Amino acid sequence: MRSVWVCMLTYRRPEGLAEAVGMLRAQLDLVPGARLLVVDNDEQPSAAAAVAEAAGGDVRVVYVHEPTPGIAAARNRALAEAGPEAVVVFIDDDEQPSEKWLATLVSCWEETGAAAVVGPVVSRFDAEPDPWITAGGFFVRLRHETGTVVTTAATNNLLLDMEQVGSLRFDLGFGLTGGSDTVFTRTLSASGGRIVWCDEAPVEDLVPADRATREWVRARASRLGNSDSRVQVYLASPGRRPIARLRATARGLVRLGGGGARLVLGLTTRSLTHQARGTRTLLRGLGMLRGARGSYDTEYAR
Repeated sequence: MRSVWVCMLTYRRPEGLAEAVGMLRAQLDLVPGARLLVVDNDEQPSAAAAVAEAAGGDVRVVYVHEPTPGIAAARNRALAEAGPEAVVVFIDDDEQPSEKWLATLVSCWEETGAAAVVGPVVSRFDAEPDPWITAGGFFVRLRHETGTVVTTAATNNLLLDMEQVGSLRFDLGFGLTGGSDTVFTRTLSASGGRIVWCDEAPVEDLVPADRATREWVRARASRLGNSDSRVQVYLASPGRRPIARLRATARGLVRLGGGGARLVLGLTTRSLTHQARGTRTLLRGLGMLRGARGSYDTEYAR
């Protein structure tokens, strides 16, 4: 059995760190030899004491400090610490794994021989969100049948077989904007690495009250569209990037028009669903248009 490293990145979140480390230590018990790596991406090693206390002397818990700003640098540090023969499993520090999450992901990888295995993320709220947010499906993510091959994935519930990943790393140019995981997994898929869905290995995303607001989800919808266009243009070969920009612009205009029409329909019929989903589509289209012309959001700026 190859070494399995659960990798959790953290940035100035001391209040939930002890609970996260505790839950992941329990997951290690189900996979012989598994270890937990916590990568602190603060300028100073601010999480060191909290991790040490939560670990309680457990030698399976490893803490490292990566001061280089940006989530891509923290992800790359995790890959470097785990090593070229490891199985790396990423999870966010504000997520809670299901009971047999780690064992299920590893089992799916063993059965499929995939280069990567991705599981679902289900949102759980501190407080009941605004009905408009629920109607808009802002926190609803796509799910697939186990075994489905996908071409892109986020790192909030992702297993990577480093022997198949090879020298591929997260692009530091996306470190402050987001999207480095999309570039990484699309590149992996395009090079022949299979990414397999495992629906039996969910994690819960804990959504605090300050994110379950209309203002936050509107901004998030625009950022997602912005990142989508940027990735599309970036992955195109240099000679085809003008075409990629045109395609991204066209996709943005389609969403802008469709979202605007649905919003008007919602206002006319007083349908909360049409209003919210129209707004989400419209804002995503606006973000795509900005991304197509080279204007990017810095979601992880400090």
